[in-house]
Amino acid sequence: MSLWLYVRLQTLLAKEGGQTTAEYALVILAAAAVAVVLIAWARSSGKLPAFFDNIIDQVAGSAN
Repeated sequence: MSLWLYVRLQTLLAKEGGQTTAEYALVILAAAAVAVVLIAWARSSGKLPAFFDNIIDQVAGSAN
């Protein structure tokens, strides 16, 4: 039984090389899509310029 399990696991792991690469590509595409949606929302809501203005004000205030 354990030899069969070992052989089965080795067979599955050998087949996952290309599958793993495809999964990484899908995760990267999904992360890029989420980033695009968030950037589009931030630009349309006006929150992105306000966010950067706040950061610049804080940095300038701490430098004085």
